[in-house]
Amino acid sequence: MKLNFKREDLLNAINIVLKAVSSKTTMPILECILIEAGTRGVYLTANDMELGIETKVSNCEVLEEGKTAIEAKLFSEIVRKISLEDDSNVSLSSDGTIVTIVCDNSTFRIQEKDPDQFPELPSIDQEHYITLSQFTLKELIRDTIFSISPNDSNKMMTGELFEVQGDHLKVVSLDGHRISIRNTVLRDRYEDVKVIIPGKTLNEVSKILAGDNEKEVVIFFSKNYVLFKFEDTSMVSRLIDGEYFKIDSMLSSDYETKVTVNKKEFLDCIERSTILIRESDKKPLIMNIEDSSMSLKMNSMIGTMDAQILIHKEGRDLMIGFNPKFLLDALRVIDDEEVCLYMTNPKAPCFIKDQEENYIYLILPVNFNPASY
Repeated sequence: MKLNFKREDLLNAINIVLKAVSSKTTMPILECILIEAGTRGVYLTANDMELGIETKVSNCEVLEEGKTAIEAKLFSEIVRKISLEDDSNVSLSSDGTIVTIVCDNSTFRIQEKDPDQFPELPSIDQEHYITLSQFTLKELIRDTIFSISPNDSNKMMTGELFEVQGDHLKVVSLDGHRISIRNTVLRDRYEDVKVIIPGKTLNEVSKILAGDNEKEVVIFFSKNYVLFKFEDTSMVSRLIDGEYFKIDSMLSSDYETKVTVNKKEFLDCIERSTILIRESDKKPLIMNIEDSSMSLKMNSMIGTMDAQILIHKEGRDLMIGFNPKFLLDALRVIDDEEVCLYMTNPKAPCFIKDQEENYIYLILPVNFNPASY
């Protein structure tokens, strides 16, 4: 095999597939990147058996077809440091034992791995799918990914529900303290699908997506896998098996207090309150809702903060406490100028949602002693 690359194009492809290189494995071949050169072009592939990524290298000259496998971290470091110029030419050749990489005045010779040992990516039935823009998918992930659980004590909570019904896509995540829901209308109608996609996969997809509204992503669903195809890249991931939580029973349209508030002013006040919290602290932010104003109070070992902002209130006065991080996570991804909070009592969930319910954020309150505030 003998290939000529532009350094920038090769490095971009390496950076994409590195996201699927296994860091902890008993199979050394999974620590490698597979390079294949044939009639359809040059492709790089990585596969950790849960997530697999294949991407085409643009503007590559194939002098001799073939395939090889190279230790990923080493390959990445060589290409990253081999030249300071992005338009430098990088030549790569393999004789079946040694891979030679040449750029400018540097030559590297490294031991190659047996490419035939590299596991093939799963073959996905491409009958069931949806199509949406890169911008929409990136936005859906951004608006929900923060609510997945950081640990895998409950596997379901480490993934997100993707539910397709006709021309409607619902994305749901939860971690036991909050629920994030995003709804969007698709351009076409599709067969109904309900799958749980690992949060790690969605995080990596989001990092690779350019977020262009004109470019599309096709998502294929099978029984055990999901496949994302966009531009010159394919990502295949194992799905989380099982029945997702019945969240409809947790959602309610009943409320006794509705607050409409300027999002930026509300967000700024909460961010200021967190100055007084250290990582080990579990101090709640107390919201006291009365008539046309809402006071925000924070008491911690460091000090106290009191702030007051104007609101439009419907219903009863209310004093309620929240983990400020959960409020911040939701508010930061909402683009509306004003947000509406729906509450029932100090122990019932708060809903932040728009009128069309394009987004719904459910946040559980925390217990506190009202006499202390």
